[in-house]
Amino acid sequence: MVEDARNWFRDNSTLVYFLVAQFIAAAIGGASMLAYFTKLEERVHILEVRGSPHLAEINNRLTVTEKETQKNSDRVDRVVDIMTRELGKSVPPR
Repeated sequence: MVEDARNWFRDNSTLVYFLVAQFIAAAIGGASMLAYFTKLEERVHILEVRGSPHLAEINNRLTVTEKETQKNSDRVDRVVDIMTRELGKSVPPR
């Protein structure tokens, strides 16, 4: 039994070494990903707690854009009302 295992290992040593190296590479890759995502989560948490001037600037821009969009929407609604006001009069009632 032990002799068979030794013979199999000698015959397939390249495969065994490859599988061991592949396992080690996968473990290192997993550890690297875990470290990266941990650092990313830490940075996000810091930004949420401290705030960021860059995020504040983006928030201000979004607020201005929302206000402009609302003004434009009101103008478009008014134009549509004016353009369709006369349409209701020309349609005969059913």
